[in-house]
Amino acid sequence: MTEPMGRRERKKAATRQKIADTAMRLFLDRGYDAVGIRDVAAEADVAVTTVFSHFASKEALVFERDDDFEQRLTRAVTDQPLIPALRQEIRAMVRHCTADSAAPVWHMIDGSPALRQYEESMRLRHAEALAAAIAAGPGPDRTTTACRTIARFVVDAYALAREAADPDAAVDETFLMIEAAWEAARPERATPGSGAA
Repeated sequence: MTEPMGRRERKKAATRQKIADTAMRLFLDRGYDAVGIRDVAAEADVAVTTVFSHFASKEALVFERDDDFEQRLTRAVTDQPLIPALRQEIRAMVRHCTADSAAPVWHMIDGSPALRQYEESMRLRHAEALAAAIAAGPGPDRTTTACRTIARFVVDAYALAREAADPDAAVDETFLMIEAAWEAARPERATPGSGAA
């Protein structure tokens, strides 16, 4: 059970959200490249150092739910069966990111090489964190390669579905393949030279 946040933590979370909301408003109003960290700090009425204490880079301001998404994926590993639990999380993330209100944000991301590169590195980081959680999680042991492969497939399922004409159908279709791959990676199936004809 999660402990309720204390006053200091609530204030810190509120400041972080204020900075993120201010940055997104400025980016959408003026264009991502036209806004600097100093502009965000001034508009949010905080010091530049305060911005950097909450966000490691300008790109991170756009992906302010990055840590939350990663934690949701890694927490889903404790739910069993694994693949349906991950499918549910990916579907929720895709629905969040394909809402009408998200369209201008993705248009901005798609138009910025720096943001596209940041998103790609973020997805790789999510995949590595998910692979580690799968390897340490319940259920039969899988090889490191199997855990990393499935984690990459899961994170890529999100990216593919977000861009699909029917995101829900794309999640379902992709997870049929992920489930088949996960089943094929079961230790008793993955052992070479097991005597199968």
